[in-house]
Amino acid sequence: MKKVISAFVITILFFGLTQTITLAEKKEKTEVKQETKVQIPSSVMNITKENTYPNPTQDLPYLQPSDLTQQLLETSEIPIENPDLIRMLNETTISDAPLAFGYRATIYMGQWPLRYESGETNTNWEYQKINTNLTDNRGGNAVQRMYYKQESEKHVKGGLTSKISKAEDVKKMMLLKAMEKTNLPLSFHTVVGYGTKKEQVYNISPRKLGYLYAYAPAVNEKGKVTFGEVYLVLKGNKRTIDIKNVTSQGIGAWIPVQDHVSFGFVVSDQPR
Repeated sequence: MKKVISAFVITILFFGLTQTITLAEKKEKTEVKQETKVQIPSSVMNITKENTYPNPTQDLPYLQPSDLTQQLLETSEIPIENPDLIRMLNETTISDAPLAFGYRATIYMGQWPLRYESGETNTNWEYQKINTNLTDNRGGNAVQRMYYKQESEKHVKGGLTSKISKAEDVKKMMLLKAMEKTNLPLSFHTVVGYGTKKEQVYNISPRKLGYLYAYAPAVNEKGKVTFGEVYLVLKGNKRTIDIKNVTSQGIGAWIPVQDHVSFGFVVSDQPR
């Protein structure tokens, strides 16, 4: 009886220790995930409501594989993350044949960028200057206020830093990864409309010039793309994906932050 009780106590202690370790691991993973999110400086403001140009929201959710696609993906030695390739597989239909014994077929689906592995993600809050407001208070005797007002429509474009095959597929995968890591609204093309205003006040003392510079921020994403030739292999009722001629290529991209502006305020005695 004592042996049974001892074994029961040991089991309880082991279970409790396992649960503690599991919770600690989950907490550690959560903390790491939180650390990867970008902290927005106080000089950067969201202009979604004020922007006179309505930017379309980037909606690039991870495409859910169908049951057949999921079965096929699990047979691949190389992880496949390309949403366009997953979409093509989702549209594929393969019927089970009761007399498929001895049936063999290999279907070439082309060369694809299979996945993107992120290596480094950094944010440049002054990626591109888009506006300058000037207030001249050199002849004044009191503090003068100034506000941000966009003087002209500005298109801010990002892109890949080098040429690569299937560039649009690669950009989608890099965009998804960068959005996941930064939690920022990203787009390879964003616009700040003419007349966009922000009510943030900047004070210019008498006998001074005030300059308010506005910048469009962007994320610099760097990593590696894995390419491969994709074959759909059918053997009887067995279906698999075979990847051949696998290659990797380093790639980088600048991806603007949508509907965000970074401000720099400078007071000067003389024109700049």
